[in-house]
Amino acid sequence: MNNPDIDQIDGDLAVDILQQIPTPIMAVNRDMMVIFVNKTGLKMLGKSWSEVKGLPCRDVFQSRHCGTEECRMRQVMEGGQAFTTRNEMKVNDRYIPIEYTAAAMKDDDGNIVGGLEYILDITERVRQEKKLKEQSRTIMEISTPAIKLWDRVVILPVVGVVDSLRAQQMMNTMLTKIMETAAKVIILDIQGVAAVDTAVANHLIKIAKATKLMGCRCIISGISPAVAETLVQLGIELGDIATNSTLQDALSDAFRLMGLEVKQKGSNE
Repeated sequence: MNNPDIDQIDGDLAVDILQQIPTPIMAVNRDMMVIFVNKTGLKMLGKSWSEVKGLPCRDVFQSRHCGTEECRMRQVMEGGQAFTTRNEMKVNDRYIPIEYTAAAMKDDDGNIVGGLEYILDITERVRQEKKLKEQSRTIMEISTPAIKLWDRVVILPVVGVVDSLRAQQMMNTMLTKIMETAAKVIILDIQGVAAVDTAVANHLIKIAKATKLMGCRCIISGISPAVAETLVQLGIELGDIATNSTLQDALSDAFRLMGLEVKQKGSNE
């Protein structure tokens, strides 16, 4: 059996189709008055059609965009372009996260006569996104721990890729640890960094400068021959930032800066 041409679908059938869609759908006229809400939408609202018919849409689907310049329904009726965005809608004194799409309704001559909006409850999606962000933040914190190595000496071992987000997290971790421990020397060990290029070097320089502003010296350790060669080839100057090839040398320099001396047990010297 052939499907009927869309132009031949009568009004009752079109409404019946909209009623079967398991997503809240609302239509308004040019005055932003509600002219249609499907069964799913009414169920979400907990209201009957007679209770919402002819009301201003902002009194029905109360959202944070209603009555503001962010109202996508108003925008589509002014320009005709469909919009999809996130929002929050108030239902029974509780705001729920939604994603809604607004599109203009046009007559046979192409004139905009109203707007159509369909809504998705994205509560679960937002919950999962929040969970993933928390997990990502936890993983990042674990992968970039600031460890108090000695009195007022802190080490930050870095493993993996250093991008802008990771660099910002490293800086926050270091500055927080400096404040908590009153550290005077912090060792940034980059032996485990996958690759050092101009961007990574600039991140390291910014971190070192930030620690200096807090009265703390930064020593970068783990500079391998390959990294040193790369920095020279790229023409990157680390300025007055102290560097070492090994963590052991960096720790010795840290002790020297602190005026500390390590002696073998039992030594009289």
